[in-house]
Amino acid sequence: MRGQLDPQSSMFHYFSAESRVPADHPLRGVKKLAERALRAISTELDALYSSTGRPSIPPERLLKGQLLIALYSIRSDRQFCEQLDYNILFRWFLDMDLESASLEQSNFSRLRERLVVTDVARRFFDEVVCLARRERLLSSDHFTVDGTLIEAWASFKSFRRKDGEPPKDGGDGTGMVDFKGEKRSNATHQSTTDPESKLMRKGNGQPAKLSYGGHVLMENRNGLCVDILVTDAT
Repeated sequence: MRGQLDPQSSMFHYFSAESRVPADHPLRGVKKLAERALRAISTELDALYSSTGRPSIPPERLLKGQLLIALYSIRSDRQFCEQLDYNILFRWFLDMDLESASLEQSNFSRLRERLVVTDVARRFFDEVVCLARRERLLSSDHFTVDGTLIEAWASFKSFRRKDGEPPKDGGDGTGMVDFKGEKRSNATHQSTTDPESKLMRKGNGQPAKLSYGGHVLMENRNGLCVDILVTDAT
């Protein structure tokens, strides 16, 4: 007998997000390790906030949200907050019930402002590495150092001459700049929105982009990242 669609959904649902996550889901192990690392740096997190006033969103929730953004290659905080509205797995990972309001993009922006002036993000990373070492998930050898270019959040059109000479008008009435025939280099040009970024390409035939240098130390046996450094692109 063919089943029929029922467009009228139930008004009440009685289940928990915990019951919908499989017992062998990889995120279960990740969540346990992340929460152990966050408990270890709880004192540092307390120092970021005042002892009075309205309670904030727990920083542990925002840090775990950043972890999900990295693990699932989500393009932006805004897209993550949108997915959090309907993704039961994400809500379970962040200890949110199904009726809680989703997070906002500004929540992550304010957290980053606090992390920039402190070393809390680095402490979180180091604590995860220490946990992996205590669980014997790290070997003492077989390491690889790799480098890549990290594209800066700066428009290519912001790469202007350092001497202040205005760029040529495209002449089409749209106000677009005509860069044709103009030679640009880090010696003569600089981004007006991100002056520390450098114009760099990965190899011959590759497009040049405003970038930073990313250097990662990987432990090969278990595929764990144990250190990372961001520098100028050279």
